[in-house]
Amino acid sequence: MAVWLVTGATSGFGRAIAEAVVARGDTVVGAARRADRLDELAAAHPGQVHAIALDVTDTDRCAAVVDEVADRFGRIDVLVNNAGRTQVGALEETTDDELRYLFDLHFFGPAALTRAVLPHMRRSGGGAVVQMSSTGGQYSGPGFGAYSATKFALEGLTEALRQEVDFGVRFLIVEPGSFRTGLFGPDAAYVSEPHPAYAATVGPTREYLGTHGTQPGDPAKAARAILAALDSPDPPKRLVLGADAVASIGATLADHTAELAKWAAVGRDTAIDEP
Repeated sequence: MAVWLVTGATSGFGRAIAEAVVARGDTVVGAARRADRLDELAAAHPGQVHAIALDVTDTDRCAAVVDEVADRFGRIDVLVNNAGRTQVGALEETTDDELRYLFDLHFFGPAALTRAVLPHMRRSGGGAVVQMSSTGGQYSGPGFGAYSATKFALEGLTEALRQEVDFGVRFLIVEPGSFRTGLFGPDAAYVSEPHPAYAATVGPTREYLGTHGTQPGDPAKAARAILAALDSPDPPKRLVLGADAVASIGATLADHTAELAKWAAVGRDTAIDEP
C-alpha cells in the first residue's frame, strides 16, 4: 500500500487525485491550508485518508511536513505538488507582492517539498513526484504572464531533476487544459487591479474567468489518467490532459519547430571564424 502526499487536496485535481488513490487502496495524506475541509473524506475512509495543515508558501513548514509524514508512515511513495491558484494581470498591473506570492506558491513551495522528499525516497529506493503544471507551462497569453512564468520555472526545474536524480525517482509533469475545477472560482482566481491601457488585451482574459463551471475537462478522469501514467512501464515526461490542451500545445510546438527551422542558418552562422 503506497503512501501519497498530495498538496491542495481539498478541491479540484488534488481532491480528484486523493479520491482516485483511495479507490485503489493506497494511503493519502492530504495537505491544505484548511485541513478540516478533508474531514468528510477522512471520515468516509478511516485509517486511509489523513489531513495535515500546510501552506506551501511556508517552505520551513514544507520540510517539516515531509519529515512528519515520513516518520509516521515510514515512507512517502508519491508526492503530488498540486496546490495553486489562478492569477490574471498584465505585468504592469501585477505588483511585486503578487508576483512573489505566486512564485512562492507554484515554484518555491514545490521545490522545497521536492527537496525534502528526495532523501526519504533515496532511502526507500525510489518513488514518484508529480508536478501539476498547466498548458501555461508551454505557452502563455495576455494576462497569464505571471502564472505561466511560475509554471515554466517548475517545468524547467523538473527537466533537470529527471537528469540529476538517478536513484529510482520518477518525475511526471502534468499539463491540463480547461477542467471543471475551482481554479477560476471567486475563492481561487486572483485578478490584479486593472489598468485601462490593457482593457483590449487582458480584458478578454478577465472575462474568460466567467466561464467557471463550464470547462469541458473532468477532474476525475484526469486523476485516473495521472495514475495510469505513473503505473506505466514507460511513463511520459509530460502528460497533456484535455483535447484543448493537446491541440494548443501541439500548435505551439509546431510553431516553435517552424521558427527554429526558419532561423537555423542564422543561428548556426555565429561561430568564431577560425584562421
